[in-house]
Amino acid sequence: MAEAKSLEVDLAGLKMSNPVILASGIMGTTPGGLARVAREGAGGVTTKSLGPEPREGHPAPNVVKVTAGYLNAMGLPNPGVEEYAGELEEVELEATVFGSIFAHDSEEFSRVARVMEPTVDALELNLSCPHAESLGAAIGTRPPLVEEIVSSVVREVNIPVFAKLTPNVSDITEIGRAAETAGADGVVAINTLPGMAIDVETERPILGNRSGGLSGPAIHPVAVKSAYDLYEAISIPIVGVGGIESGEDVVETMLAGATAVQVGTAIADRGMGVFRELNSWLADYLDSHQVELSELIGAAHDY
Repeated sequence: MAEAKSLEVDLAGLKMSNPVILASGIMGTTPGGLARVAREGAGGVTTKSLGPEPREGHPAPNVVKVTAGYLNAMGLPNPGVEEYAGELEEVELEATVFGSIFAHDSEEFSRVARVMEPTVDALELNLSCPHAESLGAAIGTRPPLVEEIVSSVVREVNIPVFAKLTPNVSDITEIGRAAETAGADGVVAINTLPGMAIDVETERPILGNRSGGLSGPAIHPVAVKSAYDLYEAISIPIVGVGGIESGEDVVETMLAGATAVQVGTAIADRGMGVFRELNSWLADYLDSHQVELSELIGAAHDY
C-alpha cells in the first residue's frame, strides 16, 4: 500500500500540519474558541481582529443570511489587544496562531503588533474590513499607505507578517505588490465584499449598520481570481479565503496560487467538523491523483 500523502505545509517559514486555517472573525472571539477549532483539525487559527482599545462595534442586527452566503456588519468589536493577549497566554493551542490586528495608522499598527507578538506565531494585518469607518478597506485601497503600514510593522516584530487584502479595488495586484515591497511575508486574499439586504415589509435595511460584508460561496470565484492574479504578480505566499466550503474549493484555490486557505462561513452551515472533512477529502485527492500538496500550488498557471 502506498504511503499516505502528507498535508504538511510550509507557509512563510511556519510549519503547519495542514493548509486549512480558521479565518478571522469566526470562533476567534475568545482564545477558548480558537482552542476548540484547533482540536477539530485546523492547521492554523486566526484571532478576531484586535485593536489598540476596546471597541463595541456596530448595533445589532449584525448578521443576516442571504442567497449563497451571509452579510455581516460587526464593526470590529473586541476587548482591546492587551486584554486578549493576556487571555491568549493562558491557553495552549495545538495549531499555528495568527493574530489579526487593526488600527488607524502605522504608529498604532506597530504598537498593537508589539503587544500581540509574544502570544502568536504570525500577524495578519486587517487592511480590508469593508464596514468600519476609517479602518480596514479605508486604508487598504491605497498602495502607499499599505506600504507604510506593512513596513512599520515588519520593522517592529520578528514573526511573519501577512497583509489581508480587500477585493474592492480596480487591481488587487497593486495592493499585493505594495505589501511585498514593504516586506510582508505573505498576503491573505480576500476579505468580504460590500453588500446590503432590505426587509420588504419594514422597507428598511436589515443590518444595524445598513450595509455589511458579503461572505460565503457567492464570493468564491472572486477569491479564486484574486489568488490567480496575485500569484502572477508577487513572489510571497498567498493565503486564499472566500467561500471555501468543499475539498474542491480548497484544491481550486491552491491551483490558482494559494499555499494555504482560510475557512469561515462554512462553519455556520456545516459545523466544526468541516476542518476534518476538508483535510480528509484533500488527503484522498492527493492519493488518487498521485501528487504532492506542494505540486498543487499555482499549477493552473501551467496551461
